[in-house]
Amino acid sequence: MADQRGVIAALAIDQRSALRRLFAKACGRDANEVPAEWLVKFKEKVSEFLTPYASAILLDPEFGLPAARRRSKNAGLLLAYEQSGYDKSVPGRLPRLLDDFTAARLKDSGADAVKVLLYYSPFSDVEVNTYKQDWVRRVGDECRETDAPFFLEIVSYHDRIDEKSAEFARIKPDIVTRSIEEFCKASYAVDVLKVGVPVNMNFVESADLSRSQTVYSRAEAVSHFQRASEAASLPFIYLSEGVSNQTFAEALTLAAEAGSNFSGVLCGRAIWQDGVPIFVQQGIPALEDWLGEHGVHNIQNVNMHLTATRPWFERTGAARRGEK
Repeated sequence: MADQRGVIAALAIDQRSALRRLFAKACGRDANEVPAEWLVKFKEKVSEFLTPYASAILLDPEFGLPAARRRSKNAGLLLAYEQSGYDKSVPGRLPRLLDDFTAARLKDSGADAVKVLLYYSPFSDVEVNTYKQDWVRRVGDECRETDAPFFLEIVSYHDRIDEKSAEFARIKPDIVTRSIEEFCKASYAVDVLKVGVPVNMNFVESADLSRSQTVYSRAEAVSHFQRASEAASLPFIYLSEGVSNQTFAEALTLAAEAGSNFSGVLCGRAIWQDGVPIFVQQGIPALEDWLGEHGVHNIQNVNMHLTATRPWFERTGAARRGEK
């Protein structure tokens, strides 16, 4: 999953419902009308063109296995084990596993590691969080039994606050830090945490943001990165949370300034999302041209911001591959 330095420079395209929504927006259809073949073909092209610049790729077994076969030989394979989205009629954004898969079957499908996504907030009801914690333990036990590295993706949220709001931005650092503290506990058997950055970059002090809109000064943002990093006893990597390539690069710059001990990234939409309307409106040849120029530029821009990362094995005491 990592490069020769022990840094995880991974590409994520396990999106299913989110990718359907991007396709729907680009073509003016309802998301349910988006053909499954579009998801398969788009993932294949992203894998083919961009994995030469990635240490691994995250895909889903529902639409992504053809793309897995198109990946570069240097790229490891991480497969998602959770169902896409959540049942909105049930409170708490409860997680669900794919019905027809197990960790063992994912490994048999070629996975070098297994990943699940969890919406989590320490402010949720105790019953909701107890359910989620038990669910993560079950997945951890399953991965341990099949000897599959376990990546846990934690998505911060609040049951009653819009995640894009300034109100949520004020509590996000606490949610991220407390979630990291919780799931670094040995009982979960997690190997790598995949987390969002501990601030909303849209509210960090900058020349383009008025003082009334600022939630964190730059110094405060750096402090939040430091606190979240210090909470982690496991290797952790950052996810892009659907922001633009430039915004994610700025977040990684802040992480480096803070001395964050992150071990890399699993970056998705910040790299390839602008290729969706190209694919939908102009077809595969146009997408290939876009990926070859802009997609490659985007992933290389992210990779350029990984010089301050720390090898994953520093957090585990593990020996570097090939060392004794």
